Amino acid sequence: MQQIPVSLLTLVAGIVITIFSFWVGQNHSLMPVQASEQAPLVDGFFNVMVTIATALFIVVEGAIVIFFVKFRHRPGDDTDGEPVEGNIPLEIFWTAIPALIVIGLGIYSVDVYGRMGGLASGNGNHMAHSHSPAQVAQMPGSAIAATLSDGSQMDLSTPSIGIGTTSTQADKAADVVVDVTGMQFAWIFNYPDSGVTAGELHVPVGADVQLNIAATDVIHAFWVPQFRLKQDAIPGVATQLRFVATKEGTYPIVCAELCGGYHGSMRTQVVVHSPEDFSDWVRENQIAQNSELKTTVAVNPADLSKSEFLAPYTHEMGIDSASLVQLQK
Repeated sequence: MQQIPVSLLTLVAGIVITIFSFWVGQNHSLMPVQASEQAPLVDGFFNVMVTIATALFIVVEGAIVIFFVKFRHRPGDDTDGEPVEGNIPLEIFWTAIPALIVIGLGIYSVDVYGRMGGLASGNGNHMAHSHSPAQVAQMPGSAIAATLSDGSQMDLSTPSIGIGTTSTQADKAADVVVDVTGMQFAWIFNYPDSGVTAGELHVPVGADVQLNIAATDVIHAFWVPQFRLKQDAIPGVATQLRFVATKEGTYPIVCAELCGGYHGSMRTQVVVHSPEDFSDWVRENQIAQNSELKTTVAVNPADLSKSEFLAPYTHEMGIDSASLVQLQK
């Protein structure tokens, strides 16, 4: 019986492995939901790496299994194996192919990073806002007490590094600017345009958001897996993260840099609102955090005089103040 040529088997195996690897690369379900404009760029690059890794895994592990079966020790065969000194074409092949893959992935990754805005330098429109110790330490309604290392302001007026403006955003100011401060072990979010300070990030869907990130003590890393974005918060160095959220919902914010004993608990969340809900949230927090509001005190109606008790209702009842006095008599 005539055997099938090895070259034909190799070709068929290559086609099958290629098709299967492409399928795995597009259907692995390893990434969380996409919730930003930057997420598809990162996922596209990740899918390519999964495709290549799947093919390499099958080829390498498949070769091991085939050789393990074909060249296994058989009973009664005590002869030595055939001496092999080397195969120059094979060595060139298995060196060149990985080198080309690494170079290709490197070029692709730089392209993705550039399209996300990572190669853009800061300019006058995207300067970071100052984070004063008073802003951070005196958070209305917060249970977090923060002590900064000194009483001076952190100068973040230098151009930021990180994920910044893309080529289409070069001359466009962000729709929403948020100053983000990382500290052991919390994130503080200040909205300089509205004066709101919060312990979680709130942004409108579809808006161009710029985060000006700083740290008060050690290096932290601001990471939102669903946005596919991560940026270090470095003491004394201005960094930024610019993104557009595309899906309403609540997503975790994780510190991805070991920052101390309670690093694992340094978590909060980003809430992506509709534009209307975001405006309502800002307005409600401006009212709640307004220190000049008069204090409202609940009183017991039993402690009021008749005129004091009836005064709020006289207009609806059509009674003037003179008639009210006569009624009391």
